Amino acid sequence: MPTITKGDKVLVSGANGYIALWVLRHLLERGYAVRGTVRSEAKGKFVKEYFTSIGHGDKLELVIVEDIEKEGAFDEAVKGVDAIAHTSSPFHGNVKNPEEFYRPAIQGTVGMLKSALKNGPNVKRIVVTSSCAAILTPSDKPSTFSELDWNEASPKEVEEKGSDSPPMSIYRASKTLAEKAAWEFYMEHKSEVKWDLAVINPPFVFGPPIHDVNSPASLNTSLKTWYDIVVADNPKTKEGLSFSSGWVDVRDTSLAHVLALEKEAAGGERIITTAGSFNWQEWITVANSLPSSVYPNHKLPTGIPELFTSETVYNIIYDKSKEERILAIKFHTKEETTKDTLEDFAKRGW
Repeated sequence: MPTITKGDKVLVSGANGYIALWVLRHLLERGYAVRGTVRSEAKGKFVKEYFTSIGHGDKLELVIVEDIEKEGAFDEAVKGVDAIAHTSSPFHGNVKNPEEFYRPAIQGTVGMLKSALKNGPNVKRIVVTSSCAAILTPSDKPSTFSELDWNEASPKEVEEKGSDSPPMSIYRASKTLAEKAAWEFYMEHKSEVKWDLAVINPPFVFGPPIHDVNSPASLNTSLKTWYDIVVADNPKTKEGLSFSSGWVDVRDTSLAHVLALEKEAAGGERIITTAGSFNWQEWITVANSLPSSVYPNHKLPTGIPELFTSETVYNIIYDKSKEERILAIKFHTKEETTKDTLEDFAKRGW
């Protein structure tokens, strides 16, 4: 199907989010017009001021969508746009009721597709932010996962345990069910629409925030975890620092959304965007290897250095071959991400 070209208008939902704000920035810097959705005027104020300050305010329009769970929530927002990046979805670690995650994740995603079907005759492609949480099945032994894999375990666990489920299982289940619902809707209505669907599946997302955060406590879950382990003077355990998974810089996974709108081959694909694997001690070791001028006046924790060596085996590895073939992103390294993030934190006085 045809892809977007410079000057086209792209709708980005949840425009004030960690990933979304970088998506907006990439789009605006590449010459697109952007319509972003936010839940309130207050949340939109920061977004508008930020892009005005870097010279892109004239190409940005913001609209209010108070509740993405409502039927027809995006009906007006999709009118007149050429493509959509749907990034809205909850990710915080203190939820107990599965429905609190399921409703916005599933209804918000399917609702966007419904609105595009109903009111988006010019839409060429929709990119949805999913997660590697919809792909991996947690395992005690080293495992490699690809886009062919689905996390069937977490939805089953939550179905059995309900509100007694671990918060991370609820989150993983919500991402799995939301992505499945998106693909099911797309396949069911494929003959009726002019657009196709692409899905971006990032693992842990780290890197400098440009959204509205005023303290480490207000960081989104993944970056707050990074701060708590790499920067904060918190107790560290061998088990915690040995934990390994995949990661990506926020600037790269946001760029992936834009490339997935631009590149024809991304249509109909789910694409893992990962820079590689990590364990937590590795991030601590990298942070301590940087010049002290990067994060002055702070003593960083050293953790348990022997937990990361050249022989460290990662428990989770993601197959990068599809991303390399279709998007071909040059990913930030751990050193680059750590340096840029610490410098950002230092500027904020953290």
